[in-house]
Amino acid sequence: MSMKIYEVRDILKAQVLHGDDHLDDIVLAGGGADLMEDVLSAAAKSAVLLTGLTTEQVLRTAKIAGVGCVVFVRGKRPPDNVVALAQSYDLPVLLTRYSLFVASGRLYMNGLRGLDGSW
Repeated sequence: MSMKIYEVRDILKAQVLHGDDHLDDIVLAGGGADLMEDVLSAAAKSAVLLTGLTTEQVLRTAKIAGVGCVVFVRGKRPPDNVVALAQSYDLPVLLTRYSLFVASGRLYMNGLRGLDGSW
């Protein structure tokens, strides 16, 4: 089951750091990873990526993999240069206080499924 980004925001009680104009975009699946090589090895097209990493590498990997939205977990706010990169890529980025485990579970319980070859 797919989900709109505003639903992801609401389920995770997340703050939108960039991408208010993409809240009606659809994500098809979800996954959590802190190893970006895991993201690249999975079919991540139009997925939501949950991660505790707050580096530019996350956004570069997300762009290459075709990720539809990045959610930073555990309340870890990315530095300004990371948010600026999200703006330049026009990639929606959210911030939630939930842990990676809890955030994944909340999305799953609301119908969003993982990827084949999951992260």
